[in-house]
Amino acid sequence: MLWTSDPNDGENYLKLIEELTTNAGQIQQEVLKQILQRNAETEYLSEFLGGNTDKDLFKSKVPVVNYEDIKPYIERITNGEPSHIISAEPISELLTSSGTSGGQPKMMPSTLQELERKTFFYSLLVPVMNKYLSGLDQGKGMYLLFVKPEISTPSGLMARPVLTSYYKSSNFRNRPSNTFCIYTSPDETILCSDSKQSMYCQLLCGLIQRAEVLRVGAVFASAFLRAIKFLEGHWQELCSNIRTGQVSDWITDQSCRESVLRILDRPYSELADTIESECGQRSWKGIIKKLWPRTKYVDVIVTGSMAQYIPTLDFYSGGLPLVSTMYASSECYFGINLKPLSKPSEVSYTLLPNMAYFEFLPVEGGHEEESRCNGVLDPKRSELQDETVDLVNVKLGHFYELVVTTFTGLYRYRVGDILMVTGFHNKAPQFRFVHRRNVVLSIDTDKTNEEDLLGAVTKAKLLLEELDCLLTEYTSYADTSSIPGHYVLFWEIQTRGTNDVSKLDSTVMEPCCSTVEESLDSVYRRCRSRDKSIGPLEIRVVKQGTFDALMDFCVSRGSSVNQYKTPRCIKSKEALELLNSRVVGNFFSSKPPHWQLYRIPAPGFIVGAVSR
Repeated sequence: MLWTSDPNDGENYLKLIEELTTNAGQIQQEVLKQILQRNAETEYLSEFLGGNTDKDLFKSKVPVVNYEDIKPYIERITNGEPSHIISAEPISELLTSSGTSGGQPKMMPSTLQELERKTFFYSLLVPVMNKYLSGLDQGKGMYLLFVKPEISTPSGLMARPVLTSYYKSSNFRNRPSNTFCIYTSPDETILCSDSKQSMYCQLLCGLIQRAEVLRVGAVFASAFLRAIKFLEGHWQELCSNIRTGQVSDWITDQSCRESVLRILDRPYSELADTIESECGQRSWKGIIKKLWPRTKYVDVIVTGSMAQYIPTLDFYSGGLPLVSTMYASSECYFGINLKPLSKPSEVSYTLLPNMAYFEFLPVEGGHEEESRCNGVLDPKRSELQDETVDLVNVKLGHFYELVVTTFTGLYRYRVGDILMVTGFHNKAPQFRFVHRRNVVLSIDTDKTNEEDLLGAVTKAKLLLEELDCLLTEYTSYADTSSIPGHYVLFWEIQTRGTNDVSKLDSTVMEPCCSTVEESLDSVYRRCRSRDKSIGPLEIRVVKQGTFDALMDFCVSRGSSVNQYKTPRCIKSKEALELLNSRVVGNFFSSKPPHWQLYRIPAPGFIVGAVSR
């Protein structure tokens, strides 16, 4: 179900939002009807429905599934079998998710029509922002956008991240010239596969056009802060380029050079002096407003795991509004923020009923032990609640796990996101993103769950046994106080002999750090090795008795001694202060882990080359 309108007709798009949300229930039923009618004869649905398209039969016979349940079907398609295994419409590509399965990115089917649906979704963001801020059509956006690695599967289908797919599409290249589509970055710089050259050229173009910039941003808060860190390390060279009207010799991507030189068409000595003066200050507090003085807001996702970057963003932005405009994933685009200037902690997304068929698994409101110890809400799934709830039947204040049935071949698929209902816009519910199911650590697009962390620690602690030492307890947290952020593990180690734990040195502990990193999934290793968006993993060795003190702290906050278990990720500021006060040694991984471009195993198909 696609709605079309003049890309510059904002008023009509606002009317479309009202129509969608007012008729959310009817539209959801029509969406499911269309999906079943189109795909009833697919191999997957035929197994359960035998060609029937009845909604009640669909909900009683088709199971709610995880990725592991549908992975064999997707692998068959990647190896050359036809799309109609799961989709009546030809699958045009596979979108790699930041979630993982067996250490590799998940792959989601996509179609050409789905690209049109995403383009429609993006077009709704323009009129919503214009409702709250005037004059956005009088300038440009400095958006730092990047493509990621992509591969060809044995079937010939491309597998790539969802945003890489969109940036390389004709829909992006031929986007309308309206408020959200005029960027300081030429397309050639966005599509450059060398992330360092791409970053440099996009920042260079953004600085040259600083007087025209009305908004700045990236997709995720982590990516935007990486750009600020990059600017800290390269501002002098950038100023030199602007002053001389020349691009540095190490920018060897010809398309990048040519596109930048169309903007850097002559020397700009006064502009270089201004930028140099601002960047040369002792403090970079408010540097965004100083370098781009007309900026009205920072457009980045700051919900979910990205919320940890809000204080740093506030420091650099000088208090500019932080705007999270949309909620989307590789599986599907879900909803938009109809109140974009709301505080990050109050952001809610209105799910659009034409994007997919939505169901919700009820979730208990709080895991008491974790919330008391950590100071954070940790909803968890109740095994007794197996019935799904339709979109318009969710209840205010309740927690749910999102389940989607898409136009592209996912049926009753558990996305893994835990949401809380915060209100309604007409008949469409609004949700606050709470967290990803089972994820304990995340810095960028990585998502490390408790099981993966345990497996990595288990491998690393074997190195201690050679020294007659024993790892007795551990926990972790994502340290984002520096850019890039990094994983921190707190280890309490007991010596079996006469060795003093404080005497453990880097020759012992650095290999432990490296082993943990090598044991984490491919998304983490890519972010750490190729993208440089995650810093070296750190192990902080603490005094014996530290985890007893942590338990005492949690009990003092109301946890039960009988039910207490060590939290594997710490978010409470007070708990972190307790752990850090007992650290006797800090150790870092000395080299990035190995990372390989993802390849789909198949007969005669070889796992690909190591990334640079």
